[in-house]
Amino acid sequence: MIEQHLPWVDLPAPLRAAVQQHTGVVTSAESIEQGLNCSAAVRLTAAAGAFFVKAVRGKHTEGLAGLAQEQRVAPLVDAVSPALRLAVREAGWHALVFDLAPGRTADLSAGSPDVDAVAALMRRLADLPPVPAELPQFADRYAAHLLPGDAELLHGEHLLHTDTNPHNLLVHDGTARLVDWAMPALGPAWIDPALTAIRLMESDQTPAAALAWLDQVPSWRHAPAAAVTAFVGVVCRDWTGRIGEHAAEPSNARFRALLTRSLAPVRR
Repeated sequence: MIEQHLPWVDLPAPLRAAVQQHTGVVTSAESIEQGLNCSAAVRLTAAAGAFFVKAVRGKHTEGLAGLAQEQRVAPLVDAVSPALRLAVREAGWHALVFDLAPGRTADLSAGSPDVDAVAALMRRLADLPPVPAELPQFADRYAAHLLPGDAELLHGEHLLHTDTNPHNLLVHDGTARLVDWAMPALGPAWIDPALTAIRLMESDQTPAAALAWLDQVPSWRHAPAAAVTAFVGVVCRDWTGRIGEHAAEPSNARFRALLTRSLAPVRR
């Protein structure tokens, strides 16, 4: 469900009052248009500092599910993401209040210094703590397209973000941070770096350059060839099933480029 984001002043007064009990009086508010599964996304400047508020109205079931996932994993991702300060339900709305992450959207094009910052972030992701709450396996999303053995090859216990598009990657003073944990999953640690390499290709980097970037990430360098092949196959089959073979081909070709690495021996 996609809806136009409401500005801060149009949110219910009880919700705004509950947020300001934590932030202090709001002195300025800037709406953010990016983000599909929320009803409002706002940067706030307030008496207690700068914050980001993500809010969902009660009838928006998909958005509420994503917000619940963000709240669930927030204690685990402080090392790579802004801290969650408050969760509030008022007037039929649910809102999360985060520290505002400084920085700008990452530039993943060739020659950008941001790509090294994002590679460092991918290495930090592999060191996130174990996940105490049960989350779905990454492969569960593709149940209709799994071949025998795929689920086992893609099984893992690492916390995955799974949506590392540039709008969710913020860079400040050479350090990248990750926002919007609405689609977490469990799986092998190399999946987030692989998905991010696809984003590099979408930013007009060549497959060779994206693979060279990936080579900076140990979890990818040690990814079993069979698991990478299963990953590429299931994602491509799913996308083809969604939009048709012709329309899916540009994206699928980027994923198949990852197989160049999957044929190489694992390095120790």
